Amino acid sequence: MNTSKGMQVPFHVADVGEAEVQAVAEVIRSGWLTTGPKAVQFEEEFAKYVGSKHALAVCSCTAALHLALEAVGIGPGDEVLVPTTTFTATAEVVVYLGAAPVLVDIDPITLNIDANDAAKRVTRRTKAIVPVHYGGQPCDMEQIQAFADSHGLHVIEDAAHALPAFYRERKVGSMSEITAFSFYATKTLTTGEGGMITTNDDTFAERMRIMRLHGMACDAWKRYSAEGSWYYQVIDAGYKYNMSDIQAAVGLVQLRKCDSMRDARERVAYRYNLAFAALEQLEIPVVSNDRRSAWHLYPIRIHPRALQLRRDELIGELRKRGVGTSVHFIPLHLHPYYQKKFGYKIGDFPYAEREYQRYISLPIFPTMKEEHIEHVVKAVSEVAGACANKYVVNNAAVHEC
Repeated sequence: MNTSKGMQVPFHVADVGEAEVQAVAEVIRSGWLTTGPKAVQFEEEFAKYVGSKHALAVCSCTAALHLALEAVGIGPGDEVLVPTTTFTATAEVVVYLGAAPVLVDIDPITLNIDANDAAKRVTRRTKAIVPVHYGGQPCDMEQIQAFADSHGLHVIEDAAHALPAFYRERKVGSMSEITAFSFYATKTLTTGEGGMITTNDDTFAERMRIMRLHGMACDAWKRYSAEGSWYYQVIDAGYKYNMSDIQAAVGLVQLRKCDSMRDARERVAYRYNLAFAALEQLEIPVVSNDRRSAWHLYPIRIHPRALQLRRDELIGELRKRGVGTSVHFIPLHLHPYYQKKFGYKIGDFPYAEREYQRYISLPIFPTMKEEHIEHVVKAVSEVAGACANKYVVNNAAVHEC
């Protein structure tokens, strides 16, 4: 089987087009470029979409997580439970507040945080848990909420991958105290850079709204509008985390096609599942029956005894065949900062380390054409077939490649 010569399939392509261009042009012509009426409209439509009472548009998911933890009172000396398999932003925001991220191992099937391992790491200083919906599949939120309730912990969901995703027919963003979303360029809804916070709690919403823009009183953005006033009050030392109307205009267009983009990614995942399920060399992602994934990522995993290649070698072979891939993620405890600052070391989280050596993320984006999907399928199947461990003699793999 030979892949199409010269074809290149990038890891990700954002689904943006003329509608987003026109939306941005309208904002520029309006003269209101920073936080204004479009940002407010985006918040209102987003809240309605996920089923939350409040939505606050911000400049990034990192900002969203920071504001969320600040709002629930995380501060110096506190501890926050965070999965080690995540992007650094999930943990670094804890450090911003003078608290300590306490890393937790993952469930080897879903790659989400393991609540049982989290229970072993609770101390009297533990104040919150941040479940990350890896790849777009929601964590077991009923289990996590029960765990949090039993220890008096706040639950802040990192839903950077999970728009739109469902847990037992409820949309992510409508369940926990606070949820943070990402609109980074590679995410399932993009504004280039940006994020959103959702909550049903009026007090948390008010606090985050104030702290989002320099700690100024609510509706401070209106001071340059016809209905506003030059006068403002600074209530606390806040941050510069607001979203511009230019970004919000893009977000509004993206939100209106969010379902169709998810459906397109789901179709790609379905095609991959059909093609790869029969390959003994690879393990396809498993989505729990009570959940619907946003399919932000499609991670395949190597069976080491069935495939001669290591993960990095597989990435290289796919690159030769024009297939872009990525790895999500290098566990936090393997990074120098977390080792030096918090004393983590290799061996601390065996499941996270084992799975890290096995997974790669394949291209999955809504504008993938049929020939792109077929190219990826052929490339992966070609490499897996050529480099399979053919048989085992006395527990030693004998292979051909």
